[in-house]
Amino acid sequence: MLCVLSPDGFKQYTLDRCVFNSSELKDIEYFRSYYYNKDEIIRFSSSVGEYVGYTVFGVKSAENWNKDTAGLAAMKAQREGVCKPNIEVLYPNMLTKKVPPSDVRLRSVTPPGGKHTHMLMCSVYGFFPKHISVKWLRDGKVTTSDVTSTEELADGDWYYQIHSHLEFTPRSGEKISCMVEHISLSEPEIRDWDPSLPESERNKIAIGASGLILGLILSLAGFIYYKRKMQGRILVPTN
Repeated sequence: MLCVLSPDGFKQYTLDRCVFNSSELKDIEYFRSYYYNKDEIIRFSSSVGEYVGYTVFGVKSAENWNKDTAGLAAMKAQREGVCKPNIEVLYPNMLTKKVPPSDVRLRSVTPPGGKHTHMLMCSVYGFFPKHISVKWLRDGKVTTSDVTSTEELADGDWYYQIHSHLEFTPRSGEKISCMVEHISLSEPEIRDWDPSLPESERNKIAIGASGLILGLILSLAGFIYYKRKMQGRILVPTN
């Protein structure tokens, strides 16, 4: 990517990309995009074989650049000369990359007002590759009733996240867990739900305990200061 700052303070830059959607690398496409002030104004695509403009200035520039047959030939050659050699080296390494989830969170959320009184959400973050399995266990048995899940969501940095919801009506003594299975894990990762207190109440207790500890520390500091001050005072008889 080449970046240039113009005298009027706007940023101009070009971005080269090699895009492919097949594991057999049959459909690699080379792009070069020209941007001005964050807007794409001209693009070259190897599948189109010429420049295309997206603004008035971009259209006029593309018309002139497309008249340069030698320049177009050089751009078309980028697919074979740049994209294919690099992707053939990098792609196998990407296929073998396995990253376990960086975080698995199980928490209660507000249900949408359906027939159930409770809803849990299991969120899995920072895993690769994309495919993952998130299942709900009730007393150790997989349940699919009242379960909804998002697709694997790309974070934009090769990693993914996913969120699964379980609506339920609590039963006394029931154990509910979220089980995550991924190619990077030697065994499933399981998070158990602790229904002893609602999450909001646990947060209140944590905040209250922190406040109590802070108050004790301040009180102790004040007492120590008072004792030291009294020790340095000289008593004078009044008679």
